Amino acid sequence: MTDDCVIRVEDAGIRFRLNRRSRRSFKDLFAGRKRRARADEFWALRNVSFDVTAGEAIGVVGRNGQGKSTLLKLVAEVMLADEGTVHVGQGVAPLIEITGGFVDDLSVRDNVYLTAGLHGMTKSEINERFDEIIDFAEIKRFIDTPYKHLSSGMRVRIAFAVISRLEEPIILVDEVLAVGDKAFREKCYRRIEELLKGGRTLFFVSHNERDLRRFCTRGLYLDKGELVLDGPINDVLARYNEDYGSQ
Repeated sequence: MTDDCVIRVEDAGIRFRLNRRSRRSFKDLFAGRKRRARADEFWALRNVSFDVTAGEAIGVVGRNGQGKSTLLKLVAEVMLADEGTVHVGQGVAPLIEITGGFVDDLSVRDNVYLTAGLHGMTKSEINERFDEIIDFAEIKRFIDTPYKHLSSGMRVRIAFAVISRLEEPIILVDEVLAVGDKAFREKCYRRIEELLKGGRTLFFVSHNERDLRRFCTRGLYLDKGELVLDGPINDVLARYNEDYGSQ
């Protein structure tokens, strides 16, 4: 990859089995791209290729179940492509699933240290930013409460507060912010704008066109697991609405 290219996805594909009991054979591991799909599997993504340069803000567009979250997980490298390649040249701060990295029986305090530590922050760095994280999440009263007793909205608050304090150059935001209340969501969005001004690279998944236009200049339109259009966000949204806007 070139110096300014931070992500390169080439002919990437990932498939899932419909039947959990079915097994992949040893032959499957070495099967090429021409291997026919079996009746008990489907491709969540296939033949997807694009490059991302540092500082781009990309909105991922498509109906539910078309591969948007799967693409973010490939970029986060929590899933591996079954075919093609995914190269990520910088660290990633993922806000993909609100439960990721958090343990139900631990307190909010312990979960902050655990999750931030899993993402590479040292204990001294967490100590330095702990009050800032809790203040942003607005849950100071609950820092010694077990995580399992938090509402879904409060879980989003603490997850975003932790992830947005990481120093990773690439930020992945799925639709989890839709769970939070309007005032806190706007607070998160202002934080995203601060990060973008600082030169971060953003992948943003949302069905809200206003939010996509607010943050993103480029769009990726996924449909049936394939990349239909890669272009300016307004063009991508226009194509998506042309295809599905009346449904």
